[in-house]
Amino acid sequence: MDNKIPAVTMRNITKRFGTKVVANDKVWLDIYRGEILALLGENGSGKTTLMNMLSGIYFPDEGEIAIDGKEVVIRSPKDAFDLGIGMIHQHFKLVDVLTAAENIVLGLPGKLDLKAASKKIREICQTYGFDVDPDQKIYDMSVSQKQTVEIVKVLYRGADILILDEPTAVLTPQETDKLFAVLRNMRNDGKAVVIITHKMHEVEDLSDRVAILRHGQFIGDMPTKSTNAQEMTNMMVGHAVTLNIERPEPKDPKPRVEVKGLTVRSIDGILKLDDVSFTAYSGEILGIAGISGCGQKELLESIAGLQPVEAGSICYVEDDGTREELIGKDPLSIQEMGVSLSFVPEDRLGMGLVGNMDLSDNMMLRSFRRGRSIFTDRKSPHKLAEDVVRDLEVSTPSVSTPVRRLSGGNVQKVLVGREIASAPTVLLTAYAVRGLDINSSYTIYDLINRQKADGVAVIYVGEDLDVLLELADRILVLCGGKVSGIVPGRGAKKRDVGMMMTKLGGNAHE
Repeated sequence: MDNKIPAVTMRNITKRFGTKVVANDKVWLDIYRGEILALLGENGSGKTTLMNMLSGIYFPDEGEIAIDGKEVVIRSPKDAFDLGIGMIHQHFKLVDVLTAAENIVLGLPGKLDLKAASKKIREICQTYGFDVDPDQKIYDMSVSQKQTVEIVKVLYRGADILILDEPTAVLTPQETDKLFAVLRNMRNDGKAVVIITHKMHEVEDLSDRVAILRHGQFIGDMPTKSTNAQEMTNMMVGHAVTLNIERPEPKDPKPRVEVKGLTVRSIDGILKLDDVSFTAYSGEILGIAGISGCGQKELLESIAGLQPVEAGSICYVEDDGTREELIGKDPLSIQEMGVSLSFVPEDRLGMGLVGNMDLSDNMMLRSFRRGRSIFTDRKSPHKLAEDVVRDLEVSTPSVSTPVRRLSGGNVQKVLVGREIASAPTVLLTAYAVRGLDINSSYTIYDLINRQKADGVAVIYVGEDLDVLLELADRILVLCGGKVSGIVPGRGAKKRDVGMMMTKLGGNAHE
C-alpha cells in the first residue's frame, strides 16, 4: 500500500465535546482504494466520531484531511458527497412510503426522471450484485433490502469511498454473506470501503487491513492476515481479554415459564406471534433467534405483561409446581406476586430508563426485594448505582449524571446492571449487548451466566448468531411469528439456524 497515494489521509485529527471529552486525539489514518478497512475500538474509542468527520457530520477541531493527496475542507455531508464519500449509518434514513428509486434520488438537484434513475439503479445493481427493485416501496422491504437501498443511494451519487457503521447488526448469516460478496465486488472495482464492527469473525473474513483506536487515540494498523481476533482485542482494550464464552451445564433445570398457543397482534391488526409454544427452564439460557421484527419483542413484552394477548397461555411455575397465569395481570402485579420478570428492551431510553433522571434515581425504578445478586448492598439506590458503575465499568462523571448524557453503550450497561441487580427468577433480555464493544459484551455474558448458575431462567434475544450458539443451552427460532424449531445450542449449525430464520423448517421440539 505504501507505493500508492491514499484515497483518504487524516492527520492529527482531534475532536472535543465540551471541555472534558476528547473523542479523537491527534488521530492519523490512511484509507486506500481497492481495500476493505476494518475500524476497531471499544465503545467511546472515537470510531464513529472519526468517520462522522470524514462524512461531514462533525468538523474537526484540529488536523487535516486530504483526498487523493489534496487537502480538503469537509463542512457538511454535501461536501463529503462532492468528494465521493458516502456513509451508511446503522439507523437507516429512508422514507417508508416512497419507492427505492424515489429514496435514492431524493434531494438531488435537477429535473426528476424516475425512468432514467431506475435504469441507472439497475446498472449499479448488476455491476455489484445487488438485488433491488427500484419500484418497490420501502415499507414492503426487509431490513437487508433497506440497507441495500442505502448503499445504492451513495453509489448512485458517485461515492467511491464508502463507510458502513455496524452493517450486519440485524442481518441473517445468508444476508451477511450476500453483503460481503457485494463489498468484495466494490473493493475489486477500486472502491475504498471502511466497516465499523464489533464482530471479530467478520473482520477476519472480510477485511484486508485493520486500524485500531483506543480512548480516542490511534493505536496502529496492520494487514488482517498478519493478526488474529485475540491480538486485535488486546490492542483495543489495552490488556489481555479472554474470548471464550463459558457455557456451564444447567443444574437441576425445572419448568419456570410455560407458553402455550400464544397469539399476538399489533395495534393495527398485524399478526406478530402465531400459536407460539415453548417452556423456559430455571438454570438455563433459552436463546431466541430470528430476523428483526419476527416477533421477539412481542414475545418478551407478552411475558412481562406489557403486550395485549389475543390467545394462549403464559404460566409462571413455582418450585413446587404451582402454576400462575400471567396473562391478564399488569406488569406491577406480576412483580408484586413475587415474580420478578426483568426486561431489557430494544429502546433503552424509550422504555428502560428515564433520560433526564440520574443513575441513582433510575435505580429506584426497580424494587430490590430479593437477596440473590452480585450487587450485595441494595439498601441505597446511590450505592447500587456506584456498584453498577464499578462492576460494569460505566464511563460517567458521577452517579448524579443524567442518563441522557451517557453514550449508548454506557446507557446499555446501566440498564443491564439494574435489571440483573433486581435478582429476578426470570430474566428477559432483548439485545443486551447491542452496540457494546467486545470487552463490555463479555462482561454482560459473564453476568448472564452467573444468573443462570443462580437458577434464573434466562430468555435471551440476540442478533449475533455466533454468540447465541456459544451462550445458549437451547435456541428457539422464530420466523414470521411462528416457531420454526427449537434446537440445542451445543452442536447447532449457524447456517441451519439461519435457514430456519428465513424459511419455516425443522421440527420444534422440547
